[in-house]
Amino acid sequence: MDWKEVKPKDFWGEIAPCEHVLQIYESNEVLMQTLAGFVGDGINSGDCTIVIATREHLKSLESILTSHGINMDSLKSEDLYISMDADKALSTFMVNGWPDSFRFFNMVSGLFRRASKKNRNVRAFGEMVAILWARGDNGATVQLEHLWNEFCKEHQMTLFCAYPKTGFTNSLQRSMEGLCHMHSKVICGSSQPSSRLLFKTPEISY
Repeated sequence: MDWKEVKPKDFWGEIAPCEHVLQIYESNEVLMQTLAGFVGDGINSGDCTIVIATREHLKSLESILTSHGINMDSLKSEDLYISMDADKALSTFMVNGWPDSFRFFNMVSGLFRRASKKNRNVRAFGEMVAILWARGDNGATVQLEHLWNEFCKEHQMTLFCAYPKTGFTNSLQRSMEGLCHMHSKVICGSSQPSSRLLFKTPEISY
């Protein structure tokens, strides 16, 4: 399927509720560029953004947003930006190496209730699946993606998740294709100018 080119602002601005967007990125710089665009557009649109990421990525993201003149303390105080350490988030619902659906929905529902106050639109970034994938817990990763899809459809929330490309070997090519088909949009994870974004729409498989 061919890649389509669009301005990042247009892509995020026109993304529909309950979309589940994936990026398999080549470097942290590519991820942070995309993530900052995702969160920044949410801030400009008056949406609340939930970011569940590694400590390193949370720190880098907030540094980038602050450098663009965004008052992170103000956003946090109004629950317009809600962050959570991905490892801590996983610890709230993983049971014997498997995502417990009741505990997962309880955790994300709590975050969603905070974020959706005053009928605000909600978008979220999640990196928990990437952590599970890196551990070799492929089955748990797929199950967590399914749970996210269920939640997003029910709550009309846009979700963006990302995996480092280094986690995919030739022998796992089929697994990577399977992950792509669980998402409504796939963003190119190669280095590219910040003025453009490449994406494609795979056939979704639940």
